[in-house]
Amino acid sequence: MSLSSAVKGARLAAGLSQSDLAKRLGVTQSTIALWETGKTAPKRSMMPKLAAALRVTVLDLEHGTGAFTGALGSVSYFQEGHRTMSTPSPTAIVNPAQDNPVIAFQGVLGAYSHLAARGAFPAMEPLPCPTFQDAFAAVEEGRAGLAMIPIENSLGGRVADIHHLLPESNLFIIGEYFQPVHHCLLVPKGGSFETVKEARSHEQALAQCRNTLRELKIKPVIAADTAGAAQDVAKLNDPSIAAIASTLAAETYGLDILRPRIEDRIGNVTRFIVMSRTRIEPDPRSGPCLTSFVFTVRSVPASLYKSLGGFATNGVNMIKLESYISVGDDSRARFYAEIEGHPADKSVDQAMEELQFFTTKIKLLGTYRQADYRAEE
Repeated sequence: MSLSSAVKGARLAAGLSQSDLAKRLGVTQSTIALWETGKTAPKRSMMPKLAAALRVTVLDLEHGTGAFTGALGSVSYFQEGHRTMSTPSPTAIVNPAQDNPVIAFQGVLGAYSHLAARGAFPAMEPLPCPTFQDAFAAVEEGRAGLAMIPIENSLGGRVADIHHLLPESNLFIIGEYFQPVHHCLLVPKGGSFETVKEARSHEQALAQCRNTLRELKIKPVIAADTAGAAQDVAKLNDPSIAAIASTLAAETYGLDILRPRIEDRIGNVTRFIVMSRTRIEPDPRSGPCLTSFVFTVRSVPASLYKSLGGFATNGVNMIKLESYISVGDDSRARFYAEIEGHPADKSVDQAMEELQFFTTKIKLLGTYRQADYRAEE
């Protein structure tokens, strides 16, 4: 459950309007609205006051406990009028790899990619890989049935290299999964705030915990990745050296969690895509779908503008459009796009047909169910 959903659910359960809550906190109603839509998040210093106003705990809001009870009764995720969304199932992703229950990911055991793989497919065996290319290759060569690949982060933006690997691979996107990123300060047995002098982690993780580390007077030290740092700290067994990594890394390497959730900003989420050798598309009647594809436009004036016109005229919502340079196409710009809808939908079919008139290459990467996380937002 996201922080935005938790705030809204607790407010409704407390019988408060956005205006009522804003008055209690000394902020504007628009600030509450931005929090509840996830466009901004409350500052950490505001969290205790917010929790008190909603008659819940800070942990209730940050960890997103399933339901809040108050003047309106039980509110699960959110309830507005007669519209109620129940708790999502652990995974809405169809697994076509039943005969090969291995899932590959980049990194070592305990990485956030491992955490996402376990969350989406708890019964599958994890296969850590040194690089993204190795994770793709593991599925292409049959050593793994699926791959869990990060594609973008809410704070750090898109993940480098993935857009170059997708069109060159023989894999298909069959699902998406959103993994909240909660950084923890991990120490070996005997470590404490008095003994810890430095914390090792990936550069981005350190940047996301900069203020907290400064308050604790802990020196940040850059490592290759979060779980790798935890692995090294466990081997060193030095109470003066800590790691910033996931709860799974602590579990994997036998480290203690000295302090959970040390990130400076709440709302850090990584979106993953699930890759398979088998192309599998959901029934278009089964629920909201997304379709991902890459294309290269013709070298004529306004070609991108014209290529996108078909989506507008056919009422197809494009939720992502990113450009990158493809060396293999004489350094021409390629575009990665995601749209709402299924190729079986008439509007999507017509839009894709119009796209062909203004492009030199189109590759459909996959059609898959939208994650329940999107509906929460």
